[in-house]
Amino acid sequence: MDVKTQSLGQVPRAADIAGSGDSWGGFVWFIIKLLLAVLAIRVFVFSPFSIPSESMLPRLMNGDYLLAAKWPYGYSRQSLPFDVPLPHGRLLGGAPERGDVVIFKHPVDGRDYIKRVIGLPGDSVAVMGGQLVLNGALVKRERLSDFLIPTSLNTGCEWGGETARMGDGREACRYVRFRETLPGGKAYEVLDFGLTTGDSFAPVTVPEGAMFVMGDNRDNSRDSRWPAAEGDAVGLVPLDRLVGRAALVVWSTDGSASWLNPISWFSAARWARIGGML
Repeated sequence: MDVKTQSLGQVPRAADIAGSGDSWGGFVWFIIKLLLAVLAIRVFVFSPFSIPSESMLPRLMNGDYLLAAKWPYGYSRQSLPFDVPLPHGRLLGGAPERGDVVIFKHPVDGRDYIKRVIGLPGDSVAVMGGQLVLNGALVKRERLSDFLIPTSLNTGCEWGGETARMGDGREACRYVRFRETLPGGKAYEVLDFGLTTGDSFAPVTVPEGAMFVMGDNRDNSRDSRWPAAEGDAVGLVPLDRLVGRAALVVWSTDGSASWLNPISWFSAARWARIGGML
C-alpha cells in the first residue's frame, strides 16, 4: 500500500484548502436543510402537544405527549407558527368528523385545548340525566368494567373516584366507565362521576362554522356545555380555531422524573402508553 507524505515546510496546495472549505460548507448546508425539513414537518405535518389535565380520561392522561396531524383540517393562522394570516382564512380546509379528538385554540384566551367533537353544524346536542342526546336520539351507551388508573405525582384521585389497589399493589383510583357509540359508528370510552350540573343540558343547534366538543371525562371537563370564558369553558368552538387532529402518543410520564437524575427519565415513563394511536 502506497502512502503519500508531505515534506516538512511544504506549502499546502490551493486544491487542498478548497477541499477543506467545501467539506465545511457541505456540512453547514446539510444542517440548514435538516432544520428546514424539521420546520416544514412542524408547520405542515405534525405538531407536538402535551396533556396538562385529566379532562380526556380514560383515553388521555395528564403527562401524555402527543402528535397532532395538521393536514386533515387544512391550515389557518391558528395552526401556523406566529399566527401567520392566510388569504382566505383557511387553506385546503377540511371538516372534522364526529368522534375526532381535536386540538384547537380557545375562542377567548387563545390557549391550546383538546376535546372530542360531538356535534357539527346543524346538529342538535343535549344531555339528559348524564346521557348524550344527538339530533333527538339517545346516543348508545353501555356500562364497562370500572376504569382503574394508577395515582402518581401528576395523576390524583378526583372527587368522583374511589381509592383502590392495582394487581401489583400500586395505589390507584377507580372510576365508573362507559362505552359511547355515535351514530356513524365511532366508539370511545367515557367516565361518569354521577349526576352533576353538566348532566342536564337543554338542546342547542350547532351553528354554521362551529362545533360542539366535550371531554371524555364528562364530569371533569369544561367544554361546550358552558359559555366560553378565559381560562375556563370553551363554548361552541369556531371551526377556524382548529389546529389539528390528535394522532399518536409519543411519550408519557407519571411526573416523577427529575432533570438532575437521568435514570428517573426512564423510570417515570409510562411505556405501555407510548405509541398509542388516537
